Amino acid sequence: MPHMERPSNSKFDLTRKTALVTGGGRGIGLQIALTLQQAGADIVLTGTDGIRVAEAADQFPIKPQVYQLDVTDSQAVRDLAGEIGLCPDILVNNAGVSRAAPTNQTTDEDWRAVLSVNLDGVFFCSRAFGSAMAERGSGAIVNISSMCGEIVTRQRSVVTSYNASKAGVNMVTKTLACEWAKAGVRVNAVAPGFVQSDMTARYPKETLAQWCDQTPMGRLGLPHEIASAAHFLASDASSYITETVLLVDGGYTCW
Repeated sequence: MPHMERPSNSKFDLTRKTALVTGGGRGIGLQIALTLQQAGADIVLTGTDGIRVAEAADQFPIKPQVYQLDVTDSQAVRDLAGEIGLCPDILVNNAGVSRAAPTNQTTDEDWRAVLSVNLDGVFFCSRAFGSAMAERGSGAIVNISSMCGEIVTRQRSVVTSYNASKAGVNMVTKTLACEWAKAGVRVNAVAPGFVQSDMTARYPKETLAQWCDQTPMGRLGLPHEIASAAHFLASDASSYITETVLLVDGGYTCW
């Protein structure tokens, strides 16, 4: 009887591809970068805190290229594109912030800070690197959005600025996907639910327990589970997928 070879995971293989990850100094961004390197990618890691990103680089088996980058500074993004001197195969727009406060306590500064990082940063990086991908004829962009771009969560302090920014990320994702589809560039987003991270760690245990109770799977997500979704959308395993906002929320948005 002839031997049947087991199918390989070659479509998930990122060997000889370069992935640029913003906000990669900690949390979900760091885990995404680690996961992409494990799949074979060469990593370019960026973050606003140069020291933190440099320290994060020590966690990689193969040390990535590291750059300090403020994604809200469009000229700095352009300068980085020139300094790197290459167009990445994969761009992960992960950098994000949240300033939790009721609307009547949200200052102009808070509003602009959240929109600048979460939405302007995605646009600036996509414009700089995605345009180069389109000119080359290939590439994959993965934006890290949130289920808050789709729904308003049941919590005491609804964060209008964060929700608005993530809804904007979803629409930027869909628009760029349509614009660059025929140029060979796929643009998708991962929309996490409540995840164990630096951002959620500051909330009291009672709030975390409430989130778990509101989630059908009964727990918070883990960074590596978000990273796996990003890996899928960055790889050839999703070659016919573009403009998708992939919810990774433990079922939260079902209720």
